[in-house]
Amino acid sequence: MTATPIDASPRLDSKIPAGSIGEKWTNHKFGSKLVNPANKRKYQIIVVGTGLAGASAAATLGELGYNVKAFTFHESPRRAHSIAAQGGINAAKNYQNDGDSVYRLFYDTVKGGDYRSREANVHRLAEVSVNIIDQCVAQGVPFARDYGGLLDNRSFGGAQVSRTFYARGQTGQQLLLGAYSAMMRQVAAGTVELHTRSEMLEVVIKDGVAAGIVVRDLTTGEVTSHSAHAVLIATGGYSNAYYLSTNAMASNVTAAWRAHRKGAFFANPCYTQIHPTCIPASDEFQSKLTLMSESLRNDGRIWVPVSADETRPPDQIPESERDYYLERKYPAFGNLVPRDVASRNAKTVVDQGRGVGPLKNGVYLDFSDAINRLGEDVIRERYGNLFDMYERITAENPYKVPMRIYPATHYTMGGLWVDYDLMTTVPGLYALGEANFSDHGANRLGASALMQGLADGYFVIPATIGNYLSNLLGTQPVPTDDPVFVDAEREVAERTRRWLSVQGTKSVDHYHRELGKIVWDNIGMERTAAGLEKAISEIPALQAEFEKDVRVLGDGESPNQSLEKVGRVADFFELAQLMARDALHREESCGGHFRAEHQTEEGEAQRDDENFAYVGAWEWQGPDSPQQLHKEPLEFENVALTQRSYK
Repeated sequence: MTATPIDASPRLDSKIPAGSIGEKWTNHKFGSKLVNPANKRKYQIIVVGTGLAGASAAATLGELGYNVKAFTFHESPRRAHSIAAQGGINAAKNYQNDGDSVYRLFYDTVKGGDYRSREANVHRLAEVSVNIIDQCVAQGVPFARDYGGLLDNRSFGGAQVSRTFYARGQTGQQLLLGAYSAMMRQVAAGTVELHTRSEMLEVVIKDGVAAGIVVRDLTTGEVTSHSAHAVLIATGGYSNAYYLSTNAMASNVTAAWRAHRKGAFFANPCYTQIHPTCIPASDEFQSKLTLMSESLRNDGRIWVPVSADETRPPDQIPESERDYYLERKYPAFGNLVPRDVASRNAKTVVDQGRGVGPLKNGVYLDFSDAINRLGEDVIRERYGNLFDMYERITAENPYKVPMRIYPATHYTMGGLWVDYDLMTTVPGLYALGEANFSDHGANRLGASALMQGLADGYFVIPATIGNYLSNLLGTQPVPTDDPVFVDAEREVAERTRRWLSVQGTKSVDHYHRELGKIVWDNIGMERTAAGLEKAISEIPALQAEFEKDVRVLGDGESPNQSLEKVGRVADFFELAQLMARDALHREESCGGHFRAEHQTEEGEAQRDDENFAYVGAWEWQGPDSPQQLHKEPLEFENVALTQRSYK
């Protein structure tokens, strides 16, 4: 079955290979151009970002013989936000013999994304998943093992099989250490040149082709240019547009947004994921929310009191007066429904006045049944570091009393548009991992972020980049004294001078927090036309005030966190407006994009496949002009378009 034909933009060629869904990736690799091993050392590649996608790409490309420059604004790649993905990584190994397969992982991912992802990309992701685990085991990643010594698995939301490999509650950290070790091996070998404390502030384009980047040394303030045959953006997502999110405070959209302003289309910016398992905010001055892994939903049961007037401690509330609302509404999946479904249902019961905790802004995640059934030692072995973290933050012992959780902004499914080769609409400019719009549609299934980041870096980009580089044999990167680099450095210097000269009265954090409130209230878990139009009106007004009254302390010649922040927040202002416009134009509900005007009688997301079965990719038209929408139709030849049901 295919979606109703939608006018395709001639600017969006996805380069999906021919053949059956199970043959596309194999055929594409065989048909792709190769670079002779002796010629690889003649190419220079820039990788921006050294999380899972960036570090794995740098390591693999360096191992293949390319000359790689890797840039991170951290003092060490080990500080990348990938370490916060705690719960696990999916792979269709079917070790549990419970009916899993590559096709089932493909199906679950397309369905979980509410039929708004590209089938060919998703199937490739499912295929590659089985190799990722072998790669990581070979690197020494300490995955959990069962009694017999085999790799263990657990379940995650949106699936009825156990396919999630994990290393206690620190899977992302262990996977990043594996990728980091592989990259540092190439640093020692001389194929990768690592630049720490370096923030990319501009993409350089010459004759419509990516030529390099401009970075600022965050320690000295020095601005330098770097050229290459290809540039890979692997800088994560943009959830910090909401200010309060599960992302690290330094996470930002600047690298992707600089690429967007230079011609790379930005796809599906309204697809942001609200994670259902976060510690509720304790006051309005909080600057970050803490993610509790989705893996906890394996053994924890989610509930709220039946009565909105309940004041008793949770252990004194009898079973008959508890509402296990996910188990009640979705008996087939229960507490393991996808994140968007779990989040919306948590919002519903809290809005009904049945929230728990001092601010009545949470729901219970209760482990008492699991502890009684399995014993505290088993739960401690599975989740001990997560329970310890929760107790340090809340001063509550989750072995004795239920955790309190509530949804928070987490992952972004939108990002730079890429074709099957992961190239953006700018030749020579690629986007990997969460920085691209890629494989997840309108909702990412749990434990798929690590899978996609490592798939892109270890297996996809090394196989596809030859299609571009092979045509450049014998050419040299654009020299950094070329006028395009000089102009780019001048742009960076001018922005720095402008922000330092404002000398306003309010901090960057003040404006970031105010922007986040607008974005959360109007482009959060539930959107309406009125709310989105309000955001489109209020964001530019706040932005104008920000540009006139923000106070940036210090100078541009030394470490200056205020200067770093102001550029990032300026990009969030522009992104937030696009998020609102994208959400307003998409007159349907799908996955994490829930328009209150478009829901079923039972309150579930109601898609409009006739009019919106496409990727919405936006083209920058300048700071004072509305962006132009381009459409990539989505065809579903293998998974039928149906209303999602987890009941």
